[in-house]
Amino acid sequence: MEHPLLMNYGPIPGWAILAVIGAVSISFFTYQVWKATRLVMLGKSDNRFDNWPARVKEVATGWLGQKKVLEDKIAGGIHVLMFWGFLMLSTDMFDLATANWFSHSFLPEVIKGPWNLVVETGYTIAFVGCVAALTRRVVFTPEKLKGKSQLEGNVILLLIMTITLTSFFVEAGEAGVSSTYEPIGAWVADSIVPSTNVVVGAYWAHMLAIATFMFLIPLSKHMHLVMAFPNVFFHDMRPMATMEPMQVADNGRAVLLDDLDVESFGTANYADLTWRNLIDGWACTSCARCQDVCPAYASGKALNPMQIIHDVRNYANDNYSTLMSGETPEEDIIARFGEESIWACTTCHACVEACPIYIDHVPKLTDARRHLMMERMEFDERVEDTVMPLMATIENLESDSNPYGLPSHERGDWAEGLDVKVAEPAEYIYFAGCAASFDERNKKVARDTISIMKEAGLDVGILGMQEGCTGDAARRAGNEYLFQMLAETNLSTFEEIGVKKVVASCPHCFHTLGKEYKDYGGEDIEVMHHSQLINHLQLEGKLPDPEHDGSVTYHDPCYLGRIGGELDAPRNAIGGVNVEPERSGKSSFCCGAGGAQMWMEEHVDEGYDRVNIIRSKELAETGAETVAVGCPFCSTMITDGLSAIGSEMEVKDIAEIVWEQIKANDVAIVAKKEEVAGTAEA
Repeated sequence: MEHPLLMNYGPIPGWAILAVIGAVSISFFTYQVWKATRLVMLGKSDNRFDNWPARVKEVATGWLGQKKVLEDKIAGGIHVLMFWGFLMLSTDMFDLATANWFSHSFLPEVIKGPWNLVVETGYTIAFVGCVAALTRRVVFTPEKLKGKSQLEGNVILLLIMTITLTSFFVEAGEAGVSSTYEPIGAWVADSIVPSTNVVVGAYWAHMLAIATFMFLIPLSKHMHLVMAFPNVFFHDMRPMATMEPMQVADNGRAVLLDDLDVESFGTANYADLTWRNLIDGWACTSCARCQDVCPAYASGKALNPMQIIHDVRNYANDNYSTLMSGETPEEDIIARFGEESIWACTTCHACVEACPIYIDHVPKLTDARRHLMMERMEFDERVEDTVMPLMATIENLESDSNPYGLPSHERGDWAEGLDVKVAEPAEYIYFAGCAASFDERNKKVARDTISIMKEAGLDVGILGMQEGCTGDAARRAGNEYLFQMLAETNLSTFEEIGVKKVVASCPHCFHTLGKEYKDYGGEDIEVMHHSQLINHLQLEGKLPDPEHDGSVTYHDPCYLGRIGGELDAPRNAIGGVNVEPERSGKSSFCCGAGGAQMWMEEHVDEGYDRVNIIRSKELAETGAETVAVGCPFCSTMITDGLSAIGSEMEVKDIAEIVWEQIKANDVAIVAKKEEVAGTAEA
């Protein structure tokens, strides 16, 4: 039969009909992509053109290979079928739009058959993926989709199903359809034997579905088909949770305070966000994975990380004319986000880890905090009760370099009697941090850590009263100036004493010292978490092989596990874990203290639990006797949470467990020696 494109439909040739349909859909699609691109380019400059080999590799694995998508086995598997199906069938558009000229005249004969097989395979797996997705949505509706409109998603799925099913009938109408390379098309031709009218109808239904799909892409979440690629390619390649300095010099390092020349701080307006942060708004797939793992959302707070990303796109579209004219809309981006959402974030980066297309949710919130804290210095009355305790903490950091407001000269008192170097050169400097220096519960952790290091024969010292807060809380709270002041002071102390190796018990200190201080001159300082050092010393034979009594579970601190990438050392240091909580490793649930939340007042509505309660319940469900932790803030939050739910589980730091093992081993050795000596005397 004659190709449907070459037929006349009354006085109008088929090619003219397709030209009109194609021109309308392609023009609209192109205009919307151009519009979105213009809105994205309003953002501040951001150097994301470094390290091309690594970026290309991430695109190959993250975008093309869908590695993060597949972390959700069911939904991810369905998406991969549709994604790869569309990649495989996309070249068929050239054939359909040229009345088979592409395959018959352009492709070499040796390639034609395998190409047809790839195309049909693409249609097939895309169809299977659509059926699975629609069944999941309608029959086995996930909890997060219940009560929400499914119209947009279902329409798109039906369009894709139309595209895939009609392709087999179009194939069946072609002369010489191959049972080898086009088995489904051949089966339709032989078994169903579609009439010419059916084939023609299938062709135009196919092309109209494609045109409609192209029309809907930029108007829906499926804009990610366009923006996901650049989003992945230009993702932040710095260590996770590393915040941007106020001003960066040409050498890539932060401009020091004395030379700082900044007109404004943080994000208040749309154009204050970088162009890469703006792409996120159009790249979001609305999969809600970020929402599912957010501790603030789980505890009923206003923050929904997915909505924050939607807000970026919606704000831009709502204010398109104003923004493109260079004017500032009356409503700023902070108002669109909402201060309740901004201050609810724990900066745990679970949302960032979960996102399959590398969206950066957290910087949008922390940059907004910078503006609120450093420029406005006033807060929405709905967050005053939450934020005001934080202001007292900021004052304490400014006056005493610790959030507790205790005299700085008492900072090293916890080490009394340990015979440790103070403010002197040593191979290892133990950076106690504020919690271990001033909190009675965590002073024991510091003492046990020093005892372990000395047991291994290490040359260890502390900074004593010369140690200052790393500034983590100040930075996450938005007071970047205070953070940088603390960082420069600490780095000056490091240089004066000759500090090269730092050991920290606090993951927040571990992260800030090891990753963020590099922007301010700390490139040559090696920073280890105490669990990493302990495990290393065990492997070297400088400490006994680890073992523990009773059943133990382990809570991964966000800034050590997910953000710091250290999952094995804490577990290995205590001789393994008997039972893991439901969420562990990089999927661990936050204790609720991060993002300066430790110093804020948490409020939850009736029917919701505080973040630490949610996590404590998960840990209690393991049935373990002991919860091992590797963070002073986690220790406090989980201890309080377990107490609140009436659990008798004991919370112990890694160092406490290891030091107990060592002391028990020493006692056993002494007892054995006494036994041997007694036997000899007898």
